[in-house]
Amino acid sequence: MPDPARIVVHYLDGKVSKGTSQDFNPTRPVFHLIPSEGGPAVDVPCKLLKAVFFVKSLAGNAKRQDLQGFLAAPAATSQGKKLAIRFKDGELLCGYTLSHRPDRDGFFLFPADSESNNERIYVLVAAVIEIKAGPAAEALARESLAAAK
Repeated sequence: MPDPARIVVHYLDGKVSKGTSQDFNPTRPVFHLIPSEGGPAVDVPCKLLKAVFFVKSLAGNAKRQDLQGFLAAPAATSQGKKLAIRFKDGELLCGYTLSHRPDRDGFFLFPADSESNNERIYVLVAAVIEIKAGPAAEALARESLAAAK
């Protein structure tokens, strides 16, 4: 049996939960999270989520500053085409995807910052206000980052 995935679950209401899961499947409406602080597995309904972050470490590195936007990145890589995503809560994610289709509930995104603690992110489209690809992704990233200053 494969090792359980280390995940950080971000809910639409702002709640965050950390733990592991062995049954996350983007085609299913619910998966189980075994909380990192211990206790029994809890049901996680995808309709309540913003995103699921598959991480290298549940502890992360609070001192590390993730790089924002795209840094001299190509329009496409082996991980897919360039995307910038703005969530309804204002957060911006930049990365690459092979699986974004408007008719699906979600898709996987590989972070633009390869040194990030995130290995990949499952983005729930219902939590997104705007998605841009290619040069438009770069423009959205620049615009969002300038507005945040």
